[in-house]
Amino acid sequence: MRRGSVIQLVAIGLVAGAVGAAVALLIPWLPTAAGKEAVRIHFVYWFTTAIAITVFSVVAAVLVYSIWKFRAPPDDFSDGPPIHGHTSLEIVWTVIPAVLVTAISIVSAVVLAENGKAGPDPLLIKVKAQQFAWNFTYPNGKSFGYLTLEKGRSAKLDITSVDVIHSFWVPQLSQKQDAVPGQHNTIVVTPIRTGTYPVVCTELCGLGHSIMRSHVDILSPTDFAAWVKKGGSTTGPPGLAVFQQFGCGGCHTFKPAAATGAVGPDLDNLKTYAANAHRGTLEQFVHESIVAPGAYIAPGYQDLMPHTFAQQIPKNQLAQLVQYLVQGAK
Repeated sequence: MRRGSVIQLVAIGLVAGAVGAAVALLIPWLPTAAGKEAVRIHFVYWFTTAIAITVFSVVAAVLVYSIWKFRAPPDDFSDGPPIHGHTSLEIVWTVIPAVLVTAISIVSAVVLAENGKAGPDPLLIKVKAQQFAWNFTYPNGKSFGYLTLEKGRSAKLDITSVDVIHSFWVPQLSQKQDAVPGQHNTIVVTPIRTGTYPVVCTELCGLGHSIMRSHVDILSPTDFAAWVKKGGSTTGPPGLAVFQQFGCGGCHTFKPAAATGAVGPDLDNLKTYAANAHRGTLEQFVHESIVAPGAYIAPGYQDLMPHTFAQQIPKNQLAQLVQYLVQGAK
């Protein structure tokens, strides 16, 4: 190939590479990494992206150059010259992809192994998924509907489900794991940035899948110690802790709890719902709505609330929750 043709190929490849790099770098494809594992996963992503852009540049250069240089005139219907092939070229374009794929596999395997290491003193948290809420239980036995982690300390999450398959994911932490009934899967997250980030279910789990949301608060070591000292929760009535533990705020709005869920009925209007339902006192209506949510469905809403709370919520906590909701609605 003449020197001029090589220069043209290189020029086309550089333009294609610049376009690919611009698409990769100028669009924020990934959230800001808030964990060590996320940093490693992002490295694999960019390592693979760099290889893909390089391959794209070479292929685009050859393709565009061939179309431009060897195109047939409009009135030329003759056959092209018979070409047997080029053994050396075929070896090259077989070996190079094999090397690149092997490199990606090795890097991915190393990152996967490193992301599974919890270190000597991880925070052990049990994560339970159910339609359509998350529950997080700490070593001291206390449970919440949201997750709180300490910056700089690894946390090992033991994830399971009580009904159908769900999937736990925090985009900023990158680690993702299915929650399967009867099975315990684990992931490790090591926060490196404070803040509040969403907890998302990424497995279609029913009609309320889109609202199966919670959040993770990543606190500094000092703030985390203070949170633990206060009992792992904000101050408030016992019913608030139960409300948070069972993820009620993920579906319902309730001003006393600063909850803004919009899938289920607004709990600030419980008195109105109870009056329309004609099912006894407000306390009786609230109790029935928790343990047998299908008994009365407020107009405009679907039967999405879990039917398992009667077995899951201890009687004393259930009484606290009922009183909390009744008092907040008056």
